[in-house]
Amino acid sequence: MQSVFHLAYHVTDLDAARAFYGGVMGCAEGRSTETWVDFDFFGHQISLHLGQPFATTNTGKVGDHMVPMPHLGVVLGMADWTTLAERLRGAGVAFELEPHIRFAGEPGEQGTMFFRDPSVNPIEVKGFADTAGIFAR
Repeated sequence: MQSVFHLAYHVTDLDAARAFYGGVMGCAEGRSTETWVDFDFFGHQISLHLGQPFATTNTGKVGDHMVPMPHLGVVLGMADWTTLAERLRGAGVAFELEPHIRFAGEPGEQGTMFFRDPSVNPIEVKGFADTAGIFAR
């Protein structure tokens, strides 16, 4: 069964969220009110509501890196992942974990990058050359 996910979380400033998700990341804006805005997050729906973002800590050990937990993310094809990484670099986004390839030559080889939105919500974007590797063991 395939479906589109919906995730709602807090941001501190809707204008800054619009500039980041719409302008920097290139996500199309959907419906909105004075207190929330929806975006098409690479084919999935995120709803950003005014409020206090969730607390995070770098407690997720993946390979040699400690990554922010919890975090949200998306898996892209490798070409789209590379394009997005270049777009983020061009916009001056500060990476918590620079775009790189992890698990090279192993099942699940992937590109990954971590960064934060203007409300400090952590985002991971993964890239796979072959989507069969997403759940590889």
